[in-house]
Amino acid sequence: MINEKAYKLGSQRSSIRELFEYGRKRIAEVGKENVLDFSLGNPSTPSPKEVEEAFSKILETLPPLAVHGYTSAPGCDEIRSAISSSLTRQFDFRVNPENLYITCGAAAALTSVFAALTENENDEFITLAPFFPEYRCFAGVSGAKFKVVPADEVNFQINFNCLEKTINENTKGVIVNSPNNPSGTVYSEETIKKLTELLNEKSRRYNKPIFIISDEPYRELVYGGASVPFIPEYYDNTIVCYSYSKKLSLPGERIGYVLVPERVVEWKKVFDAVAGAARMFGYVCAPSLIQRVIAECVEVSPDLGVYETNRNLLYNSLTEMGYYCAKPDGAFYLFVKSPKGDGNYFSEIAKRKDVLIVPGGPFGCDNFVRIAYCVDTEVCERALPRFREIIDTI
Repeated sequence: MINEKAYKLGSQRSSIRELFEYGRKRIAEVGKENVLDFSLGNPSTPSPKEVEEAFSKILETLPPLAVHGYTSAPGCDEIRSAISSSLTRQFDFRVNPENLYITCGAAAALTSVFAALTENENDEFITLAPFFPEYRCFAGVSGAKFKVVPADEVNFQINFNCLEKTINENTKGVIVNSPNNPSGTVYSEETIKKLTELLNEKSRRYNKPIFIISDEPYRELVYGGASVPFIPEYYDNTIVCYSYSKKLSLPGERIGYVLVPERVVEWKKVFDAVAGAARMFGYVCAPSLIQRVIAECVEVSPDLGVYETNRNLLYNSLTEMGYYCAKPDGAFYLFVKSPKGDGNYFSEIAKRKDVLIVPGGPFGCDNFVRIAYCVDTEVCERALPRFREIIDTI
């Protein structure tokens, strides 16, 4: 009667959302001030003032049809032109408006790219643990297989020995997420160069392009002078999936893009396949109002002050208590090793103390938990005694 795969996805929330929903119920029972929720990567900082001003300006000056009507499927001219000019200036890498397809956030971007590249059921996409769990769903919709490369659990750079063994003649692409969710790691230039050398060699061996699918919602969220390599500069067959959710604190507005640079083999054909995949999934066009807002705000910088404060407070305090965590250079997550080597157990113990942290199993690392520190600093401060109690307990 129904699609069983769809039913399973709809009836079973992700572990992140499950914990978030548990938190909502728990707040109703004991009060918001008593539940310390680090489950969801939902930015706590307000949108920059430029974003709010752009909303007001557009609503006050443009006619309703321009504000709320359909745009072209790939996006309105203003946003594609603004983004292309910004990327060209920022990276000294030529991007034209025609290389950009505006999407309903990174999820729509990734789903459309996976579907665009999948030719048959033997195709495979590789992800590098730790990874965002929804990749499995996004890639699965395309009908392709999903392979996971185990993590380097010390530095959370790429486990190249395992990656090399995983790539084969069916590999369509490797998903790269830097800064990384959940570890906060930024892949170094050395790591990116080594990855591109490996993929160039494998592409020659199998006489086919192997794509990098670069998922970049945290590109600007970096600390201490960390630099995020722009992968299209290093590897021709790179497709970028980007979201403004984290940079501009707009997760509910669902706005992002796919960039298919002209260096990509048969780039126009790939771009048209992305457009066709978006059409198949019913993405008529991204919401027109937020497109026009982003066109005004593409170069607005995020306020990293609270995130950096929270990172330093939690990292320094937890490691002093005896927890292990690779210091994150970006995003707004800590990926902390369970003192007992079991992330589910750690998460459950924390839950009993009304501290909500996500077990690392769905991210590909059973021994870890993710702490999303995109919260008020006061929440982090109140959590410290409870983390002390947890490590003393287990």
